[in-house]
Amino acid sequence: MSIPLPPNSTIGIVGGGQLGRRAARAAARRGSRCHARPPAPEAPASQVAAATTLGSYDDPAVLRAFASQVDVITFEFENINAEGLDLLAKLRPVRPSPAALRISQFRLAEKSFLNGIGVPTAPWAAVDSVEALQAAVRRIGMPAVLKTARLGYDGKGQVTISSEDEIPEAFATLNPKPLILEGFIDFTCEISVIVARGSDGQMSAFDTMENAHRDHILNLTYAPARVTAEVAAAAQNIARRVAEGLDLVGLLAVEMFVTSDGRVLANEIAPRPHNSGHWTIDACPASQFEMHIRAVAGLPLPPATRHSDAVMKNLVGPEELALWPQIVATPGLIAHHYGKHEARPGRKMGHVTRLFPLGGLPGPFGIADALGPLGAAVPEGKQD
Repeated sequence: MSIPLPPNSTIGIVGGGQLGRRAARAAARRGSRCHARPPAPEAPASQVAAATTLGSYDDPAVLRAFASQVDVITFEFENINAEGLDLLAKLRPVRPSPAALRISQFRLAEKSFLNGIGVPTAPWAAVDSVEALQAAVRRIGMPAVLKTARLGYDGKGQVTISSEDEIPEAFATLNPKPLILEGFIDFTCEISVIVARGSDGQMSAFDTMENAHRDHILNLTYAPARVTAEVAAAAQNIARRVAEGLDLVGLLAVEMFVTSDGRVLANEIAPRPHNSGHWTIDACPASQFEMHIRAVAGLPLPPATRHSDAVMKNLVGPEELALWPQIVATPGLIAHHYGKHEARPGRKMGHVTRLFPLGGLPGPFGIADALGPLGAAVPEGKQD
C-alpha cells in the first residue's frame, strides 16, 4: 500500500488530450498540480495543467527531465511508447503499470490475458500470413473482423470479411502485422464498466452503462445500461476480475458485448479514463477522473455512486460542433468543450450530458426531446 501524496504534490500525465485535461482539473480539486507530457503544443491538457514538457515519448533526456519534476506518473491514452514508460517507472511510480499498458496496447496479448483469467471473449486467432488468415476464417466462420493488433481505435485499422474472395485484399490492406481475426458477434447492445482500484486492492466501480456507436465512434452513453440485473452484475464481475488480474492501480474501462442469449463478452480494455464515463462528471459526486486521480495519488476511493440517471452525447466533427450556440442555449444540457483548435471529421470535440431523476431515464423519444438540437442522433427503439 502506497503512502498518499500530500497536497501540492505534482502528478505527471503522459499525453495531452481531453482525458488528461479532465484529470488535471480533478487533481486541482484535490490540491495537486498536474504536469502534462503532450506530443505537441496547444494540447487540451496543457491549457489547464500547471506545467508542460514537450518532446518525443521515447527521448530519454526528455523523459528524465519530466520525471524530475513530478511525484507520480500516469497516462491518458494507450498509443504511447511502453519502453519510455519503463524508463519513467525506474524514476517515479507509474500508475497503472507499464505491464498493464502493454496488455492494452496489443490485442493478441489482451485477448490471451482475458481468456487466461476466465473472461470470455469472441473467438479469435492470430494472423501473420494469408494462409493463416484463410485457416482462421474456416475455423471461426464468416462474417469476421480482421484488425490490426496495435494502434487501431474508433473503427480504424479493421476490415470485415464476408467471403473468402476478400481475404487476400483484407490481409494486404492492414498493417502492421501480425493481425487478429475476431468472430463477428451478433450482439443486442454494447456496454462498459469503469472501475477504480487502489494500491491496497480496494475497488470502486460505476454502474454498468450502455453505449451506442455511429460510424464506429461512440455516439451516446446511457447510465444506467438498459439491461437486466443479471447482465449488469456479470459486467461488474468481469471488470473487477480484470482489474485484479492486472494488479491495477488507477482506473480501468472494460468494453463488452451482450449477446442475444444474455452472455457478456469482453471486447477491449483501457487502463485509463474512458469516453463512456464522461457522464460521471455531472451525475456522480466523484467522477471517473476524481477516482483516477485518487487511485494514482494513493488516496481512499469513495463509493462510485450516482445521484441521477444520465445520457451523454459526443460532439463529433465540425457538423455537431456547429450546433454549439444552440446547445449552450438549451436548458438542461450540460455542455463540455475539449479545447481542441481544429474540428476535423470524426474528431471528438466535446460532449453534452443530460440528467434525469434516478430511475427516470426515458425511452428514445423522451431522450431525443431532452437533447434538443442533438435529438436527431438518438436511434429509434422502444416507445416511451
